Amino acid sequence: MSEENQSKWQGEHPATPSWERETLEKVLLASVHEQRRARRWGLAFKGALLAYLVVVAALAFKPVEGFIGHSGAKEHTAIIDVAGAIMEGNPTDADNLIEGLRDAVKDKGTKGILLRMNSPGGSPVQSAYVYEEIRRIKKEKPTLPIVAVVSDLCASGCYYIAAAADKIFVHPASVVGSIGVIMNGFGFVDTMHTLGVERRLLTAGEHKALLDPFSPVNEVEKEHLQGVINSVHQQFIAAVKQGRGDRLKDNPDLFSGLVWNGEESIKLGLADGVGDARSVAKDVIGEKETVNFTPRERLIDRISHRLGASLATALESAVGLNLRLR
Repeated sequence: MSEENQSKWQGEHPATPSWERETLEKVLLASVHEQRRARRWGLAFKGALLAYLVVVAALAFKPVEGFIGHSGAKEHTAIIDVAGAIMEGNPTDADNLIEGLRDAVKDKGTKGILLRMNSPGGSPVQSAYVYEEIRRIKKEKPTLPIVAVVSDLCASGCYYIAAAADKIFVHPASVVGSIGVIMNGFGFVDTMHTLGVERRLLTAGEHKALLDPFSPVNEVEKEHLQGVINSVHQQFIAAVKQGRGDRLKDNPDLFSGLVWNGEESIKLGLADGVGDARSVAKDVIGEKETVNFTPRERLIDRISHRLGASLATALESAVGLNLRLR
C-alpha cells in the first residue's frame, strides 16, 4: 500500500485508544443497566411473592365465613346452625355448638335461640353433649325460648339434639326421625378363602380382634356388641322421651330407626308444627332480627379437620367398627 493510500485509510478508520475506550464503556454501561433491570424485576417478584404469602396466611387463619356477631339490634333471635355430620373434629361437633350456645346466652340482646337443623346425625356422644347443654341452659334460664327448625333433614343424632328444644318446626317435606343406632363393617372371609390367602393374627386378650373383618364372626363378641348398641339406643330413646314428653304418640315404629316426612312427624309428636327460620323467629320467639352465633372455623382448621376426618374414616374401615346414631 502506498503512503498516500495508507494515510487515506487511517483517516477513514482511526484505530485509536479513544475509540476502543468509548466502545468498551458502552458495553459496560449496557451491562450495568441490564443488571439493574434484572435486580428491579427480582425485587418486584419477591415483593409480589411475599404479598401473596401474606394474603394466603391471612385467609388461612381467618374464619371461612366469619362470626357474624351482633347485628346492632337491641334484641334479636340467636341462630345456631346444626348442619352436616355431628362428629368430633367436624365444624358441627359438640365443642363448636356449645360455644355458640353459650355466646348466645351471654348476649344481653338474645331474646331466644333458634337451632337451624339440617344433618343426618353422627356421634351419639357428641349429640348427647349438646342435648345436655341445652337442658342445662333451660334450667338456668327457663324463660329463654329454644326452638329447633328443620329444613331438609333432621335424623338420628340431629334429632337427639332437637329433642331438647322447647318446640320443633319442620317443612312438610322435611325428613325426620331415624331414632336408632348402627354399627357396621365388612367381612372378607370367603374372599380370603377364594384367593387362597391365609390370615395370621396374634392378639393379647381373648377379644382384642373384635369383629376382625378377615376372621369368622365370633357369636360371643357379636352378642356383646349388640348389647352395647341396645344400651346406646335406650339412652337415645330416654332422651327423646324426656324432651318430647306426652307429645309423642304411642307407635311401635317410633324408635325403630324409620324416618317420616314433616307432616307425618307432626302427627307422631316428633315435631310441633310447620315453619321456617324467619317465620319462627318472628312469630314464635317474637324477634325477626337474627344474629348467627355459630362459630366459624378457619380455612387452615377446615383443611386439618378434613385430613383428620379422612384418616379417622380410613382407620374405622380398617378396624371394621363404626358406631353412630341412625
